[in-house]
Amino acid sequence: MTYYTTHRLWHVLTSASLLMFGATAIWSQSLTWLGTLGGDESEAYSVSTNGIVVGRSRNADGYWRAFRWTPSEGMQDLGTLGGNESGAYGISGDGSVIVGEATLPDGHWRAFRWTQTSRGLINLGVLPGTFNSYAMGVSGDGSVIVGSSSRAFRWTSVGMQDLGTLGGDVSHAYSASGNGSVVVGGSWTAVNQYHAFRWDQASGMRDLGTLGGSGSGAYAVSADGSVIAGWAHSATDLARAVRWTVAGGIQDLGTPHGTSSVAYGVSQDGSVIVGYFGTPQENHAFRWTSNGIEDLNVVYADLLPNGSFLELARAISPDGRYIVGIGYNAAAGRTEGFLLDTVPEPMSSLVLLTGLTYLIRFRRGKGIRFGTACAVANRCERHHGRSQIHIIGG
Repeated sequence: MTYYTTHRLWHVLTSASLLMFGATAIWSQSLTWLGTLGGDESEAYSVSTNGIVVGRSRNADGYWRAFRWTPSEGMQDLGTLGGNESGAYGISGDGSVIVGEATLPDGHWRAFRWTQTSRGLINLGVLPGTFNSYAMGVSGDGSVIVGSSSRAFRWTSVGMQDLGTLGGDVSHAYSASGNGSVVVGGSWTAVNQYHAFRWDQASGMRDLGTLGGSGSGAYAVSADGSVIAGWAHSATDLARAVRWTVAGGIQDLGTPHGTSSVAYGVSQDGSVIVGYFGTPQENHAFRWTSNGIEDLNVVYADLLPNGSFLELARAISPDGRYIVGIGYNAAAGRTEGFLLDTVPEPMSSLVLLTGLTYLIRFRRGKGIRFGTACAVANRCERHHGRSQIHIIGG
């Protein structure tokens, strides 16, 4: 059996590692336009850890319909509850539970739950004395659904729980923590202002305050309930993307151009937040980390040829890998939902790691046969017309 010299194997594996690193960088970043259900636009609202996307799209008849999108099956119409329209706004971490709203034959809206096994929309009903409901979020484990039926609700297998208000008549729940024990949203107050809230069983609904202005709203919460993302009015009543934490209170995330901004999604660990900031000309999808806000159109400019543009980031997957939202697909000439993949392709990274491991072993004086290295490498192959739904004051 032929053996490589130390110098030769070092050169080959170094070259292969660099090649794999380059391939990883290329494969790690991809932008997918999700298409439509036959109509002229679509919007993506949430994404699971395994890259399943939900949202709504116009069909050939012009009606909004809830969709589920997967890489293998594309966009599927989830149907309605007997009416003409529906929309899907939340998905569990593993993609098995989807929630949203759909119309009945009489035109009223109902919150729904869709599961992998039911393969149909399940009507979640309404709170007593109300006529419509919608579901906007689901816990990471899929056991708790949140939304509004005039007042914010928390739904479990035993039914729908009224979470109350901050003194006003109406409230909305938008997101739940990993196990559903923490719920966030917005509520009208007794003085007719709309304020963000955090709810848990022990403390009930608590007002999260503002940046000195009249309003705020919470749209997303981390898995453990400690980080909340949304918007708050500044003293000049300009909406700004904000982050609330138990330890630090409210934090203005800022905007590159000093104009309005809203945060819609947060990763499982609370370290990454997505949303949009606006300029006088257009909206820009953003991602925020401890380093500040970055325009996704700048970071991923190479994925946006021919005038395509990412206008709004609605959600981020629990692990921070996928970002979904709404943008302009210039090739199709229409507004579409998008799926942005931001991290290294796992198998190419594994090949790189394998090569470096063998390189280190050889440098320690343990020769490797060319055929063995090749064998290891081979094993590593492999409602209603609103684009910013239910946003009050944003």
